[in-house]
Amino acid sequence: MSIPSALDPQPSATSPASLTPNAKITKKILVLGATSGIAEATCRIWAAQGAQLFLVARNAEKLAAVAADLKLRGAAYVGTAVADLDDTGKHAELLAHAVNSLTGMDIAYLAYGILGDQARGEQDFEHAAQILHSNFVAPVSLLTWLANFCVQRRSGVLAVLSSVAGERGRKSNYLYGSSKAGLTAFLAGLRNRIDREGVTVLTIKPGPVNTAMTAHMNIKKADVNKVAAAIVKAIDAKKDNLYVPGIFQPIMFIIRNIPERIFKKLNL
Repeated sequence: MSIPSALDPQPSATSPASLTPNAKITKKILVLGATSGIAEATCRIWAAQGAQLFLVARNAEKLAAVAADLKLRGAAYVGTAVADLDDTGKHAELLAHAVNSLTGMDIAYLAYGILGDQARGEQDFEHAAQILHSNFVAPVSLLTWLANFCVQRRSGVLAVLSSVAGERGRKSNYLYGSSKAGLTAFLAGLRNRIDREGVTVLTIKPGPVNTAMTAHMNIKKADVNKVAAAIVKAIDAKKDNLYVPGIFQPIMFIIRNIPERIFKKLNL
């Protein structure tokens, strides 16, 4: 992937470049997977802060609705692009367009991925491969470009939704969990490489959150607005890792350390 050597957007009536000299310049945020429940809730907080946002999602109708809502909530600028983020061949062009539209980037927020169907994936390799591609391969492609972009500028935050499911494989969701485990490991290595270059990598590990993605699950779920608030706070603090809700940090410590001879007999 090539990285743009300069930002050269064409100013428009609604672009950040056209803001008046007295306008308040706030965070410039790229949101990938902007129509997911967690991403939308997070963006509402940023919009109320007057942030400049560039949103990328696959569903054009839903993306337009989210963008309109964020403008009403106070976002200084909202740009959009309809894109299939599984298509890694188009990532470089998409990301260059996004940062040019924002005339820079302070935060890249990756909230992109799929839950998939564990039972189907156990019988259908193509479906299993799709889960791995959407949750690991495609994010690695996006993050490779974004990391190099930020390193060139020696600044920026890469905030990425992984999952507590990646802490240990369980029979109920090991395809989703293994894709998130891979993503978590990649982010740890990326952090180790680029933190010294002035770039923060935040790994966000939510437990079940009350969104459309988990609507079919008959389990206790966290309030999406509280999760979003915790994410914004962690990004502002430039944290490395975030378990949200926080109770999942000790829970996952226990689960990780259950001996295998016992764990393999559990119905998890």
